[in-house]
Amino acid sequence: MNPLAVELNEQIAQNSPHVLEMLSDLGKNLFFPKGILTQSAEAKEKAHKFNATIGIATENGGPMYLQCVADKLSGFEPKDIFPYAPPAGRPELRSLWREKMLRENPSLNGKHFSNPVVTNALTHGLSIASDLFIDAGDHIVLPDMLWGNYNLTFGTCSGAIVKKFPTFTEAGGYDVDAFKAVLKNSAEEKGKVMVLLNFPNNPSGYTPTVAEGDAIVAAILEVAEAGCNVVAVTDDAYFGLFYEDSMTESLFGKLANLHPRILAVKLDGATKEEYVWGFRTGFITFADGHAHENPLAITALEKKTMGVIRARISNCPHPSQTFVIEALRSPDFLSQKAEKYEVMKGRALKTKEVLNSGKYDDAWSYYPFNSGYFMCLKLKSVDAEKLRLHLLDKYGVGAISIGKTDLRIAFSCIAEQDIPELFDTIYQAAKDLC
Repeated sequence: MNPLAVELNEQIAQNSPHVLEMLSDLGKNLFFPKGILTQSAEAKEKAHKFNATIGIATENGGPMYLQCVADKLSGFEPKDIFPYAPPAGRPELRSLWREKMLRENPSLNGKHFSNPVVTNALTHGLSIASDLFIDAGDHIVLPDMLWGNYNLTFGTCSGAIVKKFPTFTEAGGYDVDAFKAVLKNSAEEKGKVMVLLNFPNNPSGYTPTVAEGDAIVAAILEVAEAGCNVVAVTDDAYFGLFYEDSMTESLFGKLANLHPRILAVKLDGATKEEYVWGFRTGFITFADGHAHENPLAITALEKKTMGVIRARISNCPHPSQTFVIEALRSPDFLSQKAEKYEVMKGRALKTKEVLNSGKYDDAWSYYPFNSGYFMCLKLKSVDAEKLRLHLLDKYGVGAISIGKTDLRIAFSCIAEQDIPELFDTIYQAAKDLC
């Protein structure tokens, strides 16, 4: 093992020993090398005559660039676009995002957590969490209504065993009891478990109520108190898009510093929150189980994260980080975001109004939804994949089939006035196949 990895492991062991137990074999071996990037950073501070370190081309005291590219980005300084970004992301962006997290999650006030590290959006953050904490055969607890990419990231790539529980009760609430039962079984079998909490949920579009959220946290605390190490990952990709009857904070705030055997990991980003999907700008943030300010363990996790970023992709794109910084600093940011929120809320509520009309009840019911981008129909007599293909071939309408009965509808990309026609068309296509 590299001496730098040993040093980081010792820092974690001395300050959060259970976190060291949570690390995968790869996670234990990760470190951030004192190589080109470290030497270049030192040179940036001290090399006042010539800096012949990092592998970029310079010209006239700044980065070299093609004018035909710069012309399209004339509102930005070349230094904020063309050079490499730091491996953990631009410091300004990390600070701004931390401020945003505190503003939007009051339960984080007084908690101790790392500075967010910039990732290449949420999927990259999931991959980092998998690299750091998952060995082949480890358990990850997920609802049966899940984003399919979790299977690829955690199962196929890392060899995790996915333990599923029913998402909803018969009455239509989040099935906390089922979650607790699966979590407890995994805890007893392995002594370590990852829990992935994706709210608003993809594909269902559901966020738990405050009471359900508290019950989820209580279940995690119970298994931790019984001696299980829990890596609690909140996938907050659709954070902020809460429309009715739900908690409006990430569970990261309630999980942070909760128990020495609980490591909270927050994944979020500008991707969907700020409607900049192609920017691929996300964040990963850590909070261990200590309520006092002792940053050594989470600082070590940051360095291991930087190490795996360096190993996998070197660093994240600089231009998109600059664009997000400018957005967060804009005096119009909050008002413009509020305008888009109202559009999204209008589409969600119109979808619910149309579905509650009763005219489609013989063809489907629907799963609870109150947030995010999506909702799911539960078909009564038609195969979801057959319906999906028929909708495409005959009506030119696209939807996503999930299993035999579920059809995911992204109301996020349907204008409010078109929502009745969309469901009328789906209904007609279902009737065609009966």
